[in-house]
Amino acid sequence: MRDEQIAEILTKENGEFRKLSDEHRDLDGKLTGFSAKHYLSAEEEMERKRLQKMKLMKKDRMAEIIRQYRKDHSVN
Repeated sequence: MRDEQIAEILTKENGEFRKLSDEHRDLDGKLTGFSAKHYLSAEEEMERKRLQKMKLMKKDRMAEIIRQYRKDHSVN
């Protein structure tokens, strides 16, 4: 089973995964807004980096949940 398939299952069955996924998508949208700008102020650049770190932390946690699902359900 592919990670995308497990993610679909977890989105339906796991509240934490669903929340992380929603927050990850929201952060992605905010980061897209920064990408649209030609120039970022120092404050905007700091905020962009902070959002990138938050997004990565959420992605890492989602990957951890997927790994745990594979382990618990003996999925390859």
